[in-house]
Amino acid sequence: MKLTLDDKVFFKNDKLKIINDDVITTTYGKDKAIDLIVTSPPYNVDIKYNSSDDKLSYEKYLEFSEKWMTRCFEWLKDDGRFCLNIPLDKNKGGQQSVGADLTTIAKKIGFKYHSTIIWNEGNISRRTAWGSWMQASAPYVIAPVELIVILYKKKWKKTSGSKQSDITKEEFMEWTSGLWTFQGESKKRVGHPAPFPIELPKRCIKLFSFVGDIILDPFMGSGTTLIAAYLYNRKAVGFDVDKAYCELAYKRLLEEAKINQANLFETV
Repeated sequence: MKLTLDDKVFFKNDKLKIINDDVITTTYGKDKAIDLIVTSPPYNVDIKYNSSDDKLSYEKYLEFSEKWMTRCFEWLKDDGRFCLNIPLDKNKGGQQSVGADLTTIAKKIGFKYHSTIIWNEGNISRRTAWGSWMQASAPYVIAPVELIVILYKKKWKKTSGSKQSDITKEEFMEWTSGLWTFQGESKKRVGHPAPFPIELPKRCIKLFSFVGDIILDPFMGSGTTLIAAYLYNRKAVGFDVDKAYCELAYKRLLEEAKINQANLFETV
């Protein structure tokens, strides 16, 4: 089945849009249209993506990060929020304070800082480097956590949208704690080299947006953010530069979100 509507819009219906384009150069973004961004950008740790270079110099990686976050800033509403899933730090190719550096860049662009959620992914068993084993000469200290940095554009209080929340009391009590513990996603199950579990965008979407809001993932990958948005009655836009990942996201939306194909070509 051919889904592509033009060179860039891979798929759209009344609630979802998949755009096969580079978030930095695309002309498909609309200023002040997005309520919430939930994304996990490339970590620059040499993951083998189909179309992206994940082993830039750190300086180039920070330049890349500033460019794509600037586009996101333009697209957010004035009361829009930004949930940025990034590493705390990295040691491959040299130790770098990734979380601190990207947060600083976001603030330079104009984002305001709200808080940081620590995601305890529980993957300490995946460690392959210890530095000087049982020696004080040069040990590595590696925290088995990731960050979800919560930023916003101009004002934290959300006044636009339906004002209808769908979060339960139990979810609100648990998720407003800044420590989230749940497992990561299986690369093999999803078919993508760096997926995140649906629990991550689910929590961000229910905690930081209203029913009917528009959610954006500028690095859509396997489409997890779009699946969560659809399942919890939001609209969503996803960008990915790789067509194969657009196809994967669409397949997962069919299988896991059971999207209705009757309105295939209606506009988000």
